[in-house]
Amino acid sequence: MAAGLLLGPLLRQVDWEQGDRATVWVEADRPCTAEVRCEDGAGGSSRTFQVAGHHYALVVVTGLTPGSTTPYEVLLDGDRVWPPADPDRRYPASTITAPRPGVDEVRVSFGSCRWAAPPAGGDDPVGPDALDSLATHLARDPGAARPDVLLLLGDQVYADETSKATRRWLAERRDLREAPGEQVADYEEYTHLYYESWLDPGVRWLLSTVPTCMIFDDHDVIDDWNTSASWVADMRKEGWWRERILSGLMSYWVHQHLGNLSPAELEADPLYAAVRAAPDGTEVLRRFAADADADPATVRWSYRRDFGRTRLVMIDSRAARVLDEQKRAMHDEDEARWLVEQILDDREDCDHLLVGASLPWLLAPMMHDAETWNAALCRGERGDRWARLAERVRRAADLEHWAAFPDSFEQLTRLLAEAGSGPEAPATVCVLSGDVHHAYVAEPEWPKGTVPASARILQLTCSPVHNRIPAVLRGAFRLSWSRAGRWIGHALRRHGRTGPPVVDWRRTGGPWFGNQLMTLTLRGRAAELRLEHAAAGGGAGHRADLRTVHERSLTTKDG
Repeated sequence: MAAGLLLGPLLRQVDWEQGDRATVWVEADRPCTAEVRCEDGAGGSSRTFQVAGHHYALVVVTGLTPGSTTPYEVLLDGDRVWPPADPDRRYPASTITAPRPGVDEVRVSFGSCRWAAPPAGGDDPVGPDALDSLATHLARDPGAARPDVLLLLGDQVYADETSKATRRWLAERRDLREAPGEQVADYEEYTHLYYESWLDPGVRWLLSTVPTCMIFDDHDVIDDWNTSASWVADMRKEGWWRERILSGLMSYWVHQHLGNLSPAELEADPLYAAVRAAPDGTEVLRRFAADADADPATVRWSYRRDFGRTRLVMIDSRAARVLDEQKRAMHDEDEARWLVEQILDDREDCDHLLVGASLPWLLAPMMHDAETWNAALCRGERGDRWARLAERVRRAADLEHWAAFPDSFEQLTRLLAEAGSGPEAPATVCVLSGDVHHAYVAEPEWPKGTVPASARILQLTCSPVHNRIPAVLRGAFRLSWSRAGRWIGHALRRHGRTGPPVVDWRRTGGPWFGNQLMTLTLRGRAAELRLEHAAAGGGAGHRADLRTVHERSLTTKDG
């Protein structure tokens, strides 16, 4: 029987240095050789590797013509499986666009938090999906400007908030009255989440033709993942947790992390080589996941990508945490050194620095002060009773952003200021984040007497792609940005004896609510920002589209 395509193709990396290579990820239904053929003669092939009964390949495509856009097809053991024999006529051919070296324009779209379908008990509907709306927009207008890269900043799947359809599927496998109940339990159930998320026709086409960079956040594993040391200790007492965390890390490595690596990084990666060399790579990958969970410092999920003179440094703000209450840090020392190197090295070759992190660096001021107050209480500033209460508050209110790691917040702030200062500074330094289910733009106001940064430094936050924000939380976010919210924050700082943050900041855009995507267009040293909402379309079929709600220049002070 001929091999079939289960998932993909996903266009992951396109080389910006030479403009002649790309990577394409697929899942087949049996062992086979996966091949990508382009109309211009470029191509590549790879034998599948096996994990938990599933068969994957990451094909390195070579011979692309710089500056070209070429359709491609996928073959398994010589039989064409993509595009399908009965393609969805709403979507054009999947293509690979190879950048021309030296081109100084790049278009980056980003967002986070995407339900493939609303979970049972959630709002239904929650409005159009911004990724699906982007696919509709691009397919309907062949001349529309496509993103050069799509950054998915966390919560690509929701392991702890499953849809009605997924819960019915889970109930056919096991008794949902037993933990973890209606959440996913193992690797096979994780694969179902990716099928549900990436087999949507519009999203499938979009991911086949727009390169993607991804990073996890908590819901890719579970809400509040690695909030605190006591949270981890409590979870490890649960009989189902070990299988959950190992499966979460394994499935993330296969479906998301591998595609973040360049062809050169793939070639040098010993784990990738070991998994491919094994008849069945399950145990190899499982040991890796167990080591990563036991000692996060042994693994680096963060990575760097360069798009011409635009640099992206994607930060893992979940798995690498140091959770000792007296030494809380977003990263261990080795990871922190790596981050400094990637941000500061060769700044003269960088017109724009993008720092991707699922969690915002600059929150609404009241939220920031609440998190630093909570961190102080949890480490014992007001005694044991307050510490126990604060831990309960931390988990209930998700107080776990950069502000909840005060030393790391200060280090990142100083690092960004250094990156944006001096004659070699890029034009912009932008922290791109999601998580908080609204969008906003915030800018630091450096203390008097300090040397002002040469670059424009901004926090750009955009979420959700497809999720909900209850009315009560909308009100809370608006309060957090208000003058009254600042007063509340000041009171919390006094109680927690924390003092003011090392930098002040102001909101210069938003808050905006809805399913949305932000896009940065970077040309030379100019930068433009656009925020688009997914909106129900009119006309036949009432197909969703994107509606621009905000546009501005980031490189003019009146923007």
